[in-house]
Amino acid sequence: MRALFDKKVLFFGGKGGVGKTTSASAMAVAASRAGRRVLLVSTDPAHSTSDIFERPIGPQAVPLLPNLHGLEIDGAFESQRYVSEVKERIKGIFGHGILKEANRQIDLAVSMPGAEEMALFDRIGGLVRGEDQRFDLIIFDTAPTGHTLRLIRMPELMEAWIRALSRSRQAMLGVEQDDKTDPVMMALTDRLEHLREFRARLLSPRISAFVLVLVAERLPIEETARAIEQLDDAGVRIGGLVVNRVLPATSPDPFLQSRHRQELVYLDEIDRRFASHSRVRVPQLPSDAHGVATLERLADMLLAERTLA
Repeated sequence: MRALFDKKVLFFGGKGGVGKTTSASAMAVAASRAGRRVLLVSTDPAHSTSDIFERPIGPQAVPLLPNLHGLEIDGAFESQRYVSEVKERIKGIFGHGILKEANRQIDLAVSMPGAEEMALFDRIGGLVRGEDQRFDLIIFDTAPTGHTLRLIRMPELMEAWIRALSRSRQAMLGVEQDDKTDPVMMALTDRLEHLREFRARLLSPRISAFVLVLVAERLPIEETARAIEQLDDAGVRIGGLVVNRVLPATSPDPFLQSRHRQELVYLDEIDRRFASHSRVRVPQLPSDAHGVATLERLADMLLAERTLA
């Protein structure tokens, strides 16, 4: 896992409830202790980073530890901020009458389904592109796998949409007008360039990697297998797997002995099915994971635990 410190962007994903937030937070602590300037970003609407660090974290980056800041992206907040920026940009494009109607249409669009997800994607895109140069490493604690995969596919979908808008605008301008000086075309071109840069950084194995977190149970294993296939299809590099909450090998309790025997079957399956990916096993803690002291302990486990390959 230490090799991942050299990346610029890390995504932690997996099925809900397997410990993504804990793993991402521990990795952020580990990287910050190694001297990297880290921003830990939660994209899950049900944010848990505030709970784990036992302090408020909001839609603006706040310091958590030396070299470590935290940010919880809020879809509604980002949507309103994006709208304000768009309204500011179009002030010089339209006359008063058209501007009033354009603003009304923009406000209407904000209430439509998907608006917050688009704003969320826009904020993630800016972070991935390195717009905030205070940080060397951005670690994303993502929503459950399906939501994250939609966000990863969004650049390709949006690029097709912007191309269609550009063709429509060019047809409207006609052959006599220079689309290079048209403010609408300039905005669309700028948007397209941002999307291409985001996609290039996301797919670069030198810059980005995706870490999947799972526990040794049937459903997380199957979801991890699907996620690996879908991420491979999308061209996203798998940086490794965190097998979380592994039970102790010895216990006098009959119930835990039975659970451990079943877990061994699943651990063998994980090693067999995901043999081409680096894997690290993190033991089950005797108490809930929260607070800096616990995260520092988990950070040591992520780095000291024997990595399987």
